[in-house]
Amino acid sequence: MKTGVRLKRTIVAAVLVFSFFVTSASAETRVVRLAKQYGISYLPLTIIEEKKLIESEGKKLGLDLKTEWVRFTGGPPMNEALISGNLDFASGGSGPLITAWARTKDNIKIKGICALNSMPQWLNTTNPNVKTIRDFTDKDRIALPAVRVALQAIILQMAAEKEWGKGEAHRLDKWTVSLSHPDGLAQLLNGQSGITAHFTSAPFMYRELEDKRVHRVLDSYDVFGGPHTFIVVWGTAKLYEGEPKVVQAFLAAARAATKFIHDDPAAAAALWVKADNSKISVEEAEKIIRDKVNVWTLTPQKLGMMAEYMGRAGMISVTPSSWKDMFIDAVHDLPGS
Repeated sequence: MKTGVRLKRTIVAAVLVFSFFVTSASAETRVVRLAKQYGISYLPLTIIEEKKLIESEGKKLGLDLKTEWVRFTGGPPMNEALISGNLDFASGGSGPLITAWARTKDNIKIKGICALNSMPQWLNTTNPNVKTIRDFTDKDRIALPAVRVALQAIILQMAAEKEWGKGEAHRLDKWTVSLSHPDGLAQLLNGQSGITAHFTSAPFMYRELEDKRVHRVLDSYDVFGGPHTFIVVWGTAKLYEGEPKVVQAFLAAARAATKFIHDDPAAAAALWVKADNSKISVEEAEKIIRDKVNVWTLTPQKLGMMAEYMGRAGMISVTPSSWKDMFIDAVHDLPGS
C-alpha cells in the first residue's frame, strides 16, 4: 500500500474517532435536580415539570437536559440538600432564601434565580375570641411550615413588632408549631389536635375559609403595605457561574410557564389539579389563579423590606443593600424591590 494512501486512511480514521468522542460528549445528558413544595403557589414549577419546558429550552441552547423533581415540606431541608450538592434548584418562601444568602455569601454563594409570584399569606383561626393577633393566648397553637424561620413565621414576627413595638417580634413564637400546609389545614379543621390557627398559603387558606368556623385574623399584604414575593427559586454559584446555560434554560422555562398561566388560566388550573392530585376542583383552582391578589411574576417584590427586618432582628449577620445583592445578574433588569 502506498504511503500516501495509508496516511490518508489514518487521517480519516482519526477524524472519525474524534467525531465520535465529540458527538458522545455533546450528547451527554445533564440531570437537573429541582425541588418544590406543596400548594398552587408552585404552579409555575408544576407547569415546567409537566410540559418539560427545561428540556425543550435546553435543546434550543444545545443542551441535553433531563429533570428530576423532589418534594419538600420546607425551605431549611432544601438548603441542606443544596449545600450538600444533592440539588441544583431550590424553591420556597423568601425567608429561607434571605437566610441562605447571608450564611453562604462568602463560600458557596447561594443567590435567587428569580421569583415565581407575589401572593398573600393568611392567618386563619377557628377560635371565635381571636379577632387580632393581640387575642392569642396560651390556649392557642398556630401552625406554620417551620417555627421561627419559615416565611410565615417571619411575617408573624414582623406583625408582632408592628403591633407591640421593637423588641416584641417573638411574642407569638411560643405558640407556633411546625406543620406542612396540608397537615396544618387538616389539624385546624379536625378540631381535636389543639391547633387553633394556621398561617398558610393558597389553596389551603381559601379552603379553610370555606368552613364557617374559620375566619381570617391577618393578611400578610397588610404587614408589607402591599404585594410581596412569596415563592422564589435559588441556587449556588457552582450552578449560576459554572453552568450559566442551565440557568438560562430554567429562566426561559419560567417565563414560558408564567406566560401560559396568564394566557390560559383554565388550562393551567386543569394541569395543576391533575398533576398535584389536588382535592380542589379545576374551577376552584382557576378562581385562585385569576384572583387579582395573586401576581404571577418573576420580579422580586419587597424582599428588601423583609431582609431589613431579618438583619435588624439578628436573623442574618449581613443585610443586603438592595434586592439585587441576593439575586443573579441575569434578572437585575427587572423592576424589583
